[in-house]
Amino acid sequence: QVQLVESGGGLVQAGGSLRLSCAASGRTDSRFAMGWFRQAPGKEREFVAAITWSGLSPYYADTVRGRFTISRDNAKNTVYLQMSSLKPEDTAVYYCASHWSGNIYATSGYKYWGQGTQVTVSS
Repeated sequence: QVQLVESGGGLVQAGGSLRLSCAASGRTDSRFAMGWFRQAPGKEREFVAAITWSGLSPYYADTVRGRFTISRDNAKNTVYLQMSSLKPEDTAVYYCASHWSGNIYATSGYKYWGQGTQVTVSS
């Protein structure tokens, strides 16, 4: 079992920044890629970003590319999502997840999920 705990969410004005953290514990394995997803009210959970174990191959959704940066510290078993130039449409619950197999852009490719952290961007 792997436990994932997100933190760093909150309320921010449009144009502002936030950094989310995801701490992993339990039977962690830094060889697995890690991802961030988000879910707004009434919408499906959608891919935001993912990063391989080396950190050299980040993946981003088109909607956040250039504004968000994913990174990881394997020594601390922690993944980060630096969010800048936030927009009201970024408002959602943000989840981190541990990739297992298959499509890195799809929720089906992830086995372990955190409980989520709320990000609210006011206009």
